[in-house]
Amino acid sequence: MKLIFTILIAFSMGLNPAFAQKNVLKGKVLNEASQPIAGVTMILEGTVRGVQSDPSGHYVMRDIPEGKYVLKVNMLGYKEVNLPFSIGERENLALNINLQEALLSLDPFEFSVSRGIMGQERLPEVDKFRINAGKKNEVIRVGELNANLAMNNSRQIFSRTPGISIWENDGSGIQLGVATRGLNPNRSWEFNVRMNGYDITPDPMGYPEAYYTPPMEVVEQIEIVRGASSIQYGSQFGGLMNFVMRKPDKSTRFTFETLNTVGSNGLFSSFNYLGGTEGKWSYTAYYQKRVGNGWRENSYFNTDHAHVEVNYAANNRLMIGLEMTYMGTESQQPGGLTDEQFNKDSRSSTRERNWFSTPWFIPALTAEYILSDKTKLSWKTFGTFAERNSVGFMQPINQEDDLGNRQVDRDFYTTYGSELRMITEYSLFGKSNTLAAGIRYFNGFIDRKQVGGGDNGTQMNFDLADGGIYRRDFDFTNINQAAFAENVFRFSDKWLLTTGLRYERISSNMEGLFNTVNDQEQILLPQSRTRNFFLVGIGSEYKINPSMEFYSNFSQAYRPVLISDLTPPATTDSIDDNLQDSRGFNFDFGYRGAVQNWMKFDVGYFYLNYADRIGTIATMDNNGIINQFRTNLGNSVSQGFEGYVEFDPISALSKTSKFGYLHLFASLAFVDARYGDFATTSVREGVILEGNLKGNRVENAPRKINRYGATYRYDRFSVTWQLSDIGDAFSDASNTVLPNAAATVGLIPAYQVQDLSASTDIRRRYIFRAGINNLTNSVYFTRRAGGYPGPGIMPGDGRTFYFTFGLKL
Repeated sequence: MKLIFTILIAFSMGLNPAFAQKNVLKGKVLNEASQPIAGVTMILEGTVRGVQSDPSGHYVMRDIPEGKYVLKVNMLGYKEVNLPFSIGERENLALNINLQEALLSLDPFEFSVSRGIMGQERLPEVDKFRINAGKKNEVIRVGELNANLAMNNSRQIFSRTPGISIWENDGSGIQLGVATRGLNPNRSWEFNVRMNGYDITPDPMGYPEAYYTPPMEVVEQIEIVRGASSIQYGSQFGGLMNFVMRKPDKSTRFTFETLNTVGSNGLFSSFNYLGGTEGKWSYTAYYQKRVGNGWRENSYFNTDHAHVEVNYAANNRLMIGLEMTYMGTESQQPGGLTDEQFNKDSRSSTRERNWFSTPWFIPALTAEYILSDKTKLSWKTFGTFAERNSVGFMQPINQEDDLGNRQVDRDFYTTYGSELRMITEYSLFGKSNTLAAGIRYFNGFIDRKQVGGGDNGTQMNFDLADGGIYRRDFDFTNINQAAFAENVFRFSDKWLLTTGLRYERISSNMEGLFNTVNDQEQILLPQSRTRNFFLVGIGSEYKINPSMEFYSNFSQAYRPVLISDLTPPATTDSIDDNLQDSRGFNFDFGYRGAVQNWMKFDVGYFYLNYADRIGTIATMDNNGIINQFRTNLGNSVSQGFEGYVEFDPISALSKTSKFGYLHLFASLAFVDARYGDFATTSVREGVILEGNLKGNRVENAPRKINRYGATYRYDRFSVTWQLSDIGDAFSDASNTVLPNAAATVGLIPAYQVQDLSASTDIRRRYIFRAGINNLTNSVYFTRRAGGYPGPGIMPGDGRTFYFTFGLKL
């Protein structure tokens, strides 16, 4: 990799003599007490060039073409500064900057303390190439949390985000399963999942979704926009979840960081990062190795993550970049448990031959171009080349492994896509308004091979045994074209309105081998579907004062009939020829803001309508044969309240403290997710019994999702305690309470889990972190799996410990 970088730089210097220019702008950023300020952002207005001040307050910007510029200087808590200057060819210009504190700001020490432990913020009204005004959104600043980041502990990471339900059945941290507002957490598939703004999933509309999760040690922030994101990103009911990776360090030519973690059950994780900026070039790269035995028997994981990003300012208006991300995984799956096994020993396992692997490669090319002071363009093109592999004994968990040949299932994903966005500001009736628009193309191809005859061994092996075949072999293709436009109309300094429209075209095709019985192949007739539809959205904000506002948003959502919906699980099953896509909408109304420097809050009501849900009923044909018929059965509605508040009682009473600071937070959600008129049938002793799900709770939707926490910080030391208090849930739409023998249906009991984490750094160079997850060793589970990685109850991890040592250079 180093050789590749060297060749690229040398080649560019040879083609572009301007690269060797010695124009340099440098200086130092100081406060009113002539003390240096680190992390100040400085941008040449109207260009893509920018740097940050280093810990000593110095900054350097190299290779600036001669001309006249305005240096825009920003730092939270200080007044913005705009400095005009001119620079000539080969000039070395020194420009020192003095910043003044903004009104109601904190002193530098207190401000850094407060910002360091408030790990939850929200997106600005307009940010880069998107509009966030009027939408319920959260920004999780991962680096500011006390959490077990080496294991991607989602319970801690999403603690301050109200209403997030989590499937805690993957202690390895490889796969993330989260949802909101009564939706299904399975692989986070109700979210539009992105990284740095582009897709990282093999299907544009749902299945399969997020098999890849980046290491949280390199994630700068997680951006969550609830269902109202459908206009700008996609039609998913859950909204957007975007992982923003750490960007190249703009304050230095080279920085290096290593974080090494050891913990319970043989955990070892080594995360290594480097990055910097040199003239027009900036770069970043990381590598993480994580291995462990897992908390349960027959658990093991071995993962590798790597990422490289290189950006080049071709000129003052154009920035181009290349990103490449790789993940390799090897994971032993302990399988599920029956209720009896779980109550006896939740760490036990009856599956020792089940393995799972998801090698993932994501390349992306990006470009940003400034057309004018008011208009910018962004282009991203991306791809996914990945696999989903499993091998094991997959019969119900109450059946003993016969030690025979295992089942092999493999998916091969090949996708590519491109998205072009534009954002512009314009004046109307004396007010500044913003328009964002974009177009998108996505092509996803899935080669699915299932029910293969594997070996009878115990190790990870996805090869077919001699004479083994795949009884199913499908090809799926999903093509998605979309265009959107959304506008912010500002009627006054207090009130704004957003309106948006999105057009979607989705084309799906499926063909291949459905089953092989007695050497007879059953071929599915090719199935193709194309649909065109529009989504509309409208939102508003009204500011009570500069720090508090009301907001509301209505946005349509859409979930197309997926390829899996068109695939009958058995040859006797049938699919409704008129099977319709699911439609619905999200509605939000809330109040959010801050009280000076000691409290933040966001409280609101939501309503989610999910119409034309797809389900299966039993039918009888003219010959008296009972078949399963998949069709649209009815609607469901999720509604409730979400609230988040965090405050510092010490700062509320006194501006400064010699004894440290205390922050308390509560993240609360009440979710009432229920089915409407939803007809069902069942078969008992050859007789079809009709029923209705009306009034039943939606499966996997706890009514109560509450999390509380407290963080104490003194100087560079901080410690955080957290309590998760989650209500019970049902695992099926029939709301079955008593579990079946295979433990795939039944009540999921309420539970409480506590976590404790601490961190400190010495001279901003030596980093120490430690913690205990599941402090009281609670025995609980969040999921009953019908298939992989079960079947059966999937227990949450018990008490575990971790310790991290890090070094920054």
